[in-house]
Amino acid sequence: MAYEMKEMTGSLFKNERREKDTHAHAKGSALIGGVEYWIDAWTNETKDGQKYQSLKFKAKNERPVGGSMATQVNTQVDHDLDDDVPF
Repeated sequence: MAYEMKEMTGSLFKNERREKDTHAHAKGSALIGGVEYWIDAWTNETKDGQKYQSLKFKAKNERPVGGSMATQVNTQVDHDLDDDVPF
C-alpha cells in the first residue's frame, strides 16, 4: 500500500546531500489546507546556546519562471464563453 499523507502532517529527513552551510539540515514535505509543501529545516542556536529549528515552506506547485518564483496556475477554458470575438 502506498503512503498517503494526512492533512496537517509532514515528515522531515536528514539532508544527505548537504554540501554548504546554507543548505538545509533536513528536508521533507507536508500537507496543509489541501496543499502539498516542500519543507527545508535548519538547526540553529540562540545567543544563549538554546537550539531551535528554523523552517521554510514552499508549495510543491511553485516553479521558477524568468529567474523568480511564481505559482503555477491551472487554468481551464470555459467553453460557454467561446464566441466569435476576433480578439
